[in-house]
Amino acid sequence: MIKLSLIEKLLGSGFYTGYIPFASGTFGTLAALIIYLIPGFENPYVIVPAIIIFFIYGIYVGNKFENVYGKDPSECTIDEFVGTWISYLLLPKTIGIIIITFFLWRASDIFKPYPARKLENLNGGIGIMIDDVVSGFYTLIIMHLVVYFFGKF
Repeated sequence: MIKLSLIEKLLGSGFYTGYIPFASGTFGTLAALIIYLIPGFENPYVIVPAIIIFFIYGIYVGNKFENVYGKDPSECTIDEFVGTWISYLLLPKTIGIIIITFFLWRASDIFKPYPARKLENLNGGIGIMIDDVVSGFYTLIIMHLVVYFFGKF
């Protein structure tokens, strides 16, 4: 029987947001946003390594979460952290951008534009993580276009 250690539960569930019985993905996103709001976290030398580390660890711990809770369990929200942080890469850290990106990211994560929905069907941690990476990049591209055409707000 596979068991999750305390640190695996802590990080894999996005600081226990995955154990909230409703909207765990949204709460995971809020937790990731709180970390993003730490001054300096948006620096590419900070956020990019965080994304890479959490992605790799998310594959590992996602495999364990899936073995314990079943396919793509709501208890595993580390994928929301990675997708959220990708969505904010190199964007101006203004209240308007933060709010719009938050809602666009949640919509992208929920509706999963192609190929995110298809990739979600992959087994294990890679299936848990990769759809959020794709959705995060969709959000990132859209937000960079918004900033380019409409400026900071």
